[in-house]
Amino acid sequence: MEHFSDVENLTRKLFGSSGVRGLVNADLTPVLAAEIGLAVAASSRARKVLVARDTRVSGLILENAVVSGLVSGGAGVDCLGVVPTPVLSFLTTEVRADAGVMITASHNPPQYNGIKIFDRDGMAYDEQSQNCIENIVEHQRFKRADWPRLGQAKFADHKRLYTEMIRKNVKLNKKWHLVVDPGCGATYELAPEVLNDLGCKVTALNAQPDGFFPARSPEPNARSLSDLAQVVRILHADVGLAYDGDGDRVAFIDGEGSFVDFDPVLAAYAAHVAKQKRGSLIVTNVEASMCIEEMVKENGGKVMRTKVGDAYVSEAVKKHHAVFGGEPCGAWIHPQFHHCPDGILSSILLLKALEDADKTLAELVAETPQYPILRENIASSEEEKLMIVQKVGEDLKTTFPKYLQLSTVDGVRLSVKNGWILIRASGTEPVVRLTVEGESLKAAREIMQKGALSVKTALGRCNR
Repeated sequence: MEHFSDVENLTRKLFGSSGVRGLVNADLTPVLAAEIGLAVAASSRARKVLVARDTRVSGLILENAVVSGLVSGGAGVDCLGVVPTPVLSFLTTEVRADAGVMITASHNPPQYNGIKIFDRDGMAYDEQSQNCIENIVEHQRFKRADWPRLGQAKFADHKRLYTEMIRKNVKLNKKWHLVVDPGCGATYELAPEVLNDLGCKVTALNAQPDGFFPARSPEPNARSLSDLAQVVRILHADVGLAYDGDGDRVAFIDGEGSFVDFDPVLAAYAAHVAKQKRGSLIVTNVEASMCIEEMVKENGGKVMRTKVGDAYVSEAVKKHHAVFGGEPCGAWIHPQFHHCPDGILSSILLLKALEDADKTLAELVAETPQYPILRENIASSEEEKLMIVQKVGEDLKTTFPKYLQLSTVDGVRLSVKNGWILIRASGTEPVVRLTVEGESLKAAREIMQKGALSVKTALGRCNR
């Protein structure tokens, strides 16, 4: 990733698929953070902005810089301190702020941080709003307020509005025994508190704030959650819950102490929602498993696919009045509450779904067909990766002449008789990403072999 420290030399987009993100003091500096704050104040004419952060060591540095920019631009700021991203999103709407700014790099390692911006409806900034911010920063078109019109910053604690929303809308009938692992991230306090309030017996691991994430990676996956799985087994708990660094993702350990793969649990919950509201729309991204279509259609629903990135899923959920949206990384959107992926809320609603179905988590997920998914990254230059994807898209139609469906929503996704292949340019790295799913491992490997060969052939043409 190129450095943004010299803003006048900005040669690529600030925003990736989930806000601005980069190495602290290299890609993402306090100077750039202040200028983004100024740009938010100018573009939204904001009078009131909420600012929050996750537990990263660099969080306070960047928060102070963003707040300085906002105040300099004439905006008043409520500083929320450490709260999860979905709480910041929900509160932006609830207290009628003009914008919300979250300082987080979500599931990335501790040396990274980022800035994610929400509008007054609690929606992550869309591409038009992001382009406006980028234009202001790149061309230094800031509007600094005159002395009497400077904004003011103050600390504000609005978390109770979020906890009250959950208590009012969700009731759990079973006394669940849960092992909860916030991973030293932004949910360290709120997740155990809310689950306790709902009558659960909570055993908490790594429930202290630590921006170095010493206990495990801030990305919850099978490898990073081995300790959580072991504790669930030892304590004979019902479910293990783990959140990422900023709390917009959740991962699950079943009562047998096994990590629950993201695609099957997403499909199982989506099917539950579709069964409750037959004929309704579910949104997911182009990388999600084909088991989601199978499960949702079987229960009377329809599926729409978007670009990879929760902002795109959220935007489609709102635009098309979908009842649920989710990505196979644990980022689930529940529009009846708000439009930001919410790990705490998702874990509670899954528990409620288990109660409604009278099933354990393992039993619910066992109903979902599981297909092998293969992934491969092929190195490319930033300049070439989009061109390669375009060329490979044309080649794939020849490689798979009997393809069933072609989508260019995000990269190229080709459905064939026994699976599908997705080829897309990474939004954060100089690589071309290949994702393949097959009805069998043999089918998946054959599809991947042909797809990888097409990418390498296209690379060879570009490098002649």
